[in-house]
Amino acid sequence: MSSSDQPPLPTSNTDEEPAELSKKAAKKEAAKQEKLRKKQEAAAAAAAAALAEASISDPLAHNYGDIPLIELQSKAVTGRKWIEVKSLVTDLKDQEVLIRGRVQAIRAVSKKMAFVVVREGGYTVQCVLMVAKEKVSEQMVKFANGLSRESIVDIQGFVSVPGESIKGTSQQVEIQVRKIYCISRAVPTLPINIEDASRSEAEIEEALKDGKQLVRVNQDTRLNYRVLDLRTPANLAIFHLSSEVGYIYRSFLRSEGFIEIHTPKLMAGTSEGGAAVFRLDYKGQPACLAQSPQLHKQMSISGDFRRVFEVGHVFRAEDSFTHRHLCEFTGLDAEMEIKEHYSEVMDIIDRLFVAMFDHLNENCKAQLEAISRQFPFQPLKYLRKTLQLTFLEGVQMLKEAGIEVDPHGDFNTETERKLGELVRDKYDTEFYILHRYPLAVRPFYTMPCHDDPSYSNSFDVFIRGEEIISGAQRVHDPDFLVKRAEACKIDVNSIATYLDSFKYGAWPHGGFGVGLERVVMLFCNLNNIRRTSLFPRDPQRLAP
Repeated sequence: MSSSDQPPLPTSNTDEEPAELSKKAAKKEAAKQEKLRKKQEAAAAAAAAALAEASISDPLAHNYGDIPLIELQSKAVTGRKWIEVKSLVTDLKDQEVLIRGRVQAIRAVSKKMAFVVVREGGYTVQCVLMVAKEKVSEQMVKFANGLSRESIVDIQGFVSVPGESIKGTSQQVEIQVRKIYCISRAVPTLPINIEDASRSEAEIEEALKDGKQLVRVNQDTRLNYRVLDLRTPANLAIFHLSSEVGYIYRSFLRSEGFIEIHTPKLMAGTSEGGAAVFRLDYKGQPACLAQSPQLHKQMSISGDFRRVFEVGHVFRAEDSFTHRHLCEFTGLDAEMEIKEHYSEVMDIIDRLFVAMFDHLNENCKAQLEAISRQFPFQPLKYLRKTLQLTFLEGVQMLKEAGIEVDPHGDFNTETERKLGELVRDKYDTEFYILHRYPLAVRPFYTMPCHDDPSYSNSFDVFIRGEEIISGAQRVHDPDFLVKRAEACKIDVNSIATYLDSFKYGAWPHGGFGVGLERVVMLFCNLNNIRRTSLFPRDPQRLAP
């Protein structure tokens, strides 16, 4: 994934990515899935028949069973109140409650007793069914034991507080079940188990040392069955964090006088230059999907909006098979008028991200802990005032460490990581800004430096040695902008309306682009951007 301001990056095959299935393998997989489907249908039919027969002679049959679809078609408003699993605490002892959640696990103790662990939103509670006259029948226990994992159930019962702590559930109370109804049955055999998908690598390795074999769910399988994979505590937490990042981004910029805009994603020409665009036919005209909102957010500044931001999809047709690139990602873009110096933009970034990191650390502790349990990481180091270094200062730090780089070129991934380590060791921060990049490696609309036109008023921002933001002061002079576009071999006719927008008087301005998925990935030190993209799109994946 590239930030919206950054030019298309070269392809890389350094990170492992599953190859496409051969026709033979695909046919074998299809046959396997068909066999699994038939097995599941047969098991479901047998279970339904057994339950129907058992309930005929049970006077408590109305207290359990599968709810008919017609009852779930918004048939009536009953006024019943459900309580969230996370709210089940000891203060509710002896109170009657109604919960809805997924069946995470079932433990059949005997014909007269069963434990059902119910999960809702990452929180779990143990529900107890014990045969008691006029309360719980053996058939009711049998019904509970016959439920498939991940089925959705309504459970009504009384809260009790056991004498000892409950292992394996988040809530330290139990529900003594009086009624249990299945709202939606999951297939009996799941392609992946949530318990397996929730394990950390450390757990798997520890088990191997003890001679035990635990299931490791690989990345491709997770993405093939993404709906199941998303149910793990870590994934629920990851996307809660994504939501919070978007919230802080919006609220902070609004507090700074920015307004939200929505730019088109269908373009007549490229917005970044280069060949990494998805081309399409637009009613007989050649078009492409927007590589960024760059051109239109600049045009909005010329429209006197002065300060704008956008949260929207960005498309890059790069064949980049890496841990940090996607073909579609969520761009957090901003553009603003500059009064004197492009450092005004960097100062906004400084305060925005310090506020964002503070918010995540202070308000998302439970989510960070859930992520860390499966994917252990150290909290991000950052300063109250973000460190700013020039590109040449970065070059000098690398040179002193024995690494020679071209002072008029760009850093590659390994060089960026090495510089990140040097900055962390010297300044005790993993979040910093590097500015005054060589002009040759920046987009055509980037303003050159006043004192050395081979460098530019541009910057990148890094977390843990990886770039998350690219930005700059823009060229607002129309004649100079045409020269820059032609120098970068961009067809000026394809961006004529953009170029024209600067002929009517344009504010000096600058801005930046942020990749949302990359921010979350690096803040939590996850090693693959597919973990922070809800339904990833990369060069080999277009489903689910």
